[in-house]
Amino acid sequence: MSLASGRPILSIPGPSPLPDRVLRAAHRASPDIYGDELAELNLSVMAQLKRLAGTRAHLAPYIGNGHVGWEASAANLFDAGERVLALTSGHFGRSWAAQLAEMGIAVELLDFGLAPPDPARLAERLAADKAQDIRAVLVCQIDTASSASADIAAIRAAMGDHPALLVVDAIASLGSAPMKMDEWGVDVLISASQKGLMCLPGTCFLWFSDRAAARGRTSLTTPVWDWHLRANAEALWRFWGGTPPVQQIHALDEALRMILDEEGLEAVWARHHALAETVWAAVDAWGRGNPAIRLAVADPARRAASVTAIHLPGAEELRAWTAAKAGVTLGIGLGAEDPPNALRVAHMGHCNAAMVMGVLGAMEAGMCALKVPHGTGGLEAAAAVIAARA
Repeated sequence: MSLASGRPILSIPGPSPLPDRVLRAAHRASPDIYGDELAELNLSVMAQLKRLAGTRAHLAPYIGNGHVGWEASAANLFDAGERVLALTSGHFGRSWAAQLAEMGIAVELLDFGLAPPDPARLAERLAADKAQDIRAVLVCQIDTASSASADIAAIRAAMGDHPALLVVDAIASLGSAPMKMDEWGVDVLISASQKGLMCLPGTCFLWFSDRAAARGRTSLTTPVWDWHLRANAEALWRFWGGTPPVQQIHALDEALRMILDEEGLEAVWARHHALAETVWAAVDAWGRGNPAIRLAVADPARRAASVTAIHLPGAEELRAWTAAKAGVTLGIGLGAEDPPNALRVAHMGHCNAAMVMGVLGAMEAGMCALKVPHGTGGLEAAAAVIAARA
């Protein structure tokens, strides 16, 4: 017998669960794409996206995922052979660096393993760049694989007077954790629709400052990638480089209204942090009975609000059990030192206390069924966090 029948719980770090309202907003026939109504809605969505990022900067939307955002930004910023410095804290930072290297960009890694970037090491490296050959510093605000969270304001401060641009991947953070692009001095921000924005996969966004725009076109800039054509568009098709993603525009409109105008952005950030603390409390309790169960990021201040990476013996078997027996899908241990004994619990976007408690309950039941040694009191500790934060 399986107890998995009923509404499944998806606890992977993207695509995240979609609100019913967002699904209903997207469920419509395509209109006249040359009419005023859709063009006006698109402009409203672009304005909301700027509010979400905390910026008045330029915004270029693309049809594609986060990897498309990586390439589009690089094509607008760099010539082949130019040097960039990538601060990496896990799988996705390294993947971003590798993709740019394949484009012919000279990528230097400042690797921190699975730990968050150290601003002091960045300052030391930039101070040694006497010729100022480094054109940009690249960093994931949250690396989705390691769940390490970078302090973007501290990284900008560590850059001092060096002229390099600050390029931030906010794919796993935007809409889940604070982002103040203008206040923090971010030059280029990259994000996508399928995580904290609670929308279908398939669209990504580049916000870029005047300083980044001043670079102009590079040898890698093609008409498809050119963010100037999109950010300064006068026609709907130009924003998207062709036929607009009609259903996604309506979905984004609904989701951004929920985030910005109904719940409120600061309340959204607080909810995500509280749900993250709920997961951490349970894992800490389990780990008291088995030191092999532990959070991947030791410092609570540098843990992600949207996803938690966990070292857990038998994680692969536990993931299979929760999916088959309880209807809960957990994230794989992507980029972990020992992937079969690692997993990730997502708490991003359309997520509440009951969903997180259900995930944790399924995990504890699975550990009992599979006879994985663990400490007691995990669910009680998680419930105590919710009681204190609610």
